[in-house]
Amino acid sequence: MRGHITKRSKNSYSIKVSLGKDAMGNYKYQWITVKGNKTTAQKRLSEILNQLDNGTFMKPSKTTLREYFEKWLADYATPKLSPRSLERYSGIVRNSIIPELGHIILTQLKPEHIQSHYSAMLESGLSARTVHYHHAVIHKALQTAVKWGLASRNVADAVDPPRIKRPEMQYWNEDETASFLKTAENSPYYELFYMALFTGMRRGELLALRWQDVDLILSQVYVNRSLHQLKNGSYVFTEPKSERSRRTIALPLSAKLELIELYEKSKSNGEKLGTHLQDSDLVFSHIDGRPLRPNTITNAWRFLCKKANVKPIRLHDARHTHASLMLKQGIHPKVVQERLGHSSISITLDTYSHVSPGIQEAAAESFDKLLFPKREKEAV
Repeated sequence: MRGHITKRSKNSYSIKVSLGKDAMGNYKYQWITVKGNKTTAQKRLSEILNQLDNGTFMKPSKTTLREYFEKWLADYATPKLSPRSLERYSGIVRNSIIPELGHIILTQLKPEHIQSHYSAMLESGLSARTVHYHHAVIHKALQTAVKWGLASRNVADAVDPPRIKRPEMQYWNEDETASFLKTAENSPYYELFYMALFTGMRRGELLALRWQDVDLILSQVYVNRSLHQLKNGSYVFTEPKSERSRRTIALPLSAKLELIELYEKSKSNGEKLGTHLQDSDLVFSHIDGRPLRPNTITNAWRFLCKKANVKPIRLHDARHTHASLMLKQGIHPKVVQERLGHSSISITLDTYSHVSPGIQEAAAESFDKLLFPKREKEAV
């Protein structure tokens, strides 16, 4: 037998595997503890035997964090994550975690090691949000180590990442929005910015939009993917980050007319180049159909904000502007949630709580009018 399972307690099993003979001809064995039921232990045994066969098995007692995190990136992150997320995870692991913690033996890692790492990051000037993102990567990787039987517990559970201060919501009022659009009329990205303000779509969602995702008869757009540019300059299209992000957004008449005009212009440009506009072509692109560079769009937005002499906000804040103006008009938060693709209405209400005072006053007034209509007339 190359390996067998022994029950230790109600939710714990020991795995014993043969590592072959040493230089003296004696058999070597490795004992590994697995938390869970027998099926979990059997699955882990199969994984270990497979690793022994292909030479990738790592002894839990001697594995350093450097060795483990590199293996985790290769065996877990690479097949499961999108190219964009994998790039971020790899950067955090290789530029921060391994240089600072890589020398520590995995089984000897303690909460204070991680806590000290977070403190050093904050002292170096990194934000609490950045530290939180690092914590998410470390926690996920260590949770996988527990699942693989390389660690008995996830020590990141005993670490407290810094509290994130909620930034003040930035958005435009009606006059600022109109002023910006007036200034942007001659910009090559005018229609894109118009759609950002009138639909609440994210930058990546707008850049990934194809003509087949636009229904100019029913006045709708279908959000089903996002575009990102990797550090090597290549572009990747990714699936929505949640099912709620995959959504249908109704277009106001003005946005529909802007898209019709853009379609005719794109069709004409294609004919000049000797090509025909296809349903799979991007709505917002270079004249030859190549994707627009996300950072170029963001820089153009900043330039136009300054030129329009309006409060400088991020391109992502066009999304907040769209939601805030809708809520101020009395649009039901459920509709706003669906347009933005939030996973729950509580996220929408919490994010745009700054609009609630006006909504609360309007609701109180409406309730009064409903129950005491005569009192309202007498007051007039």
